[in-house]
Amino acid sequence: MPFQLHERLAEDTISLGQSVLCEVRLMNESTWRWVILVPRREQIREIHELSEADQWQLLRESSALGQGMMQVFGGDKLNVAALGNLVPQLHLHHIVRFEGDPAWPGPVWGKQAPVPYSGTTLEAVRATLEPVLRKVLDLS
Repeated sequence: MPFQLHERLAEDTISLGQSVLCEVRLMNESTWRWVILVPRREQIREIHELSEADQWQLLRESSALGQGMMQVFGGDKLNVAALGNLVPQLHLHHIVRFEGDPAWPGPVWGKQAPVPYSGTTLEAVRATLEPVLRKVLDLS
């Protein structure tokens, strides 16, 4: 069965490209700088269900993404999470947090209604993420 992105992820996120292993998606929520990695493997719910090679690749991609996001956005903390309570397909959240943001120090989930990106804000975030994405998308 070929990989298919979960419909909720497709609705709530914007494609930023494909890495060796993952769909790289921007959460359409402009309050936080939030990127999601979705391994392109069918029927995978948990990291331990990935092959060992895919686990290592996910770690490499996640680490490069997180490091790059912190460099370009200058956050105080990076939250990385694989919850999957609402969307069972394995996906790994990367959220740059700032002391004093609307949810600090708690989690961002359910804090407020999503604020979708506008065209100019989306383009600015894409441009800021470009060097990070170049590195993540080229990891092999």
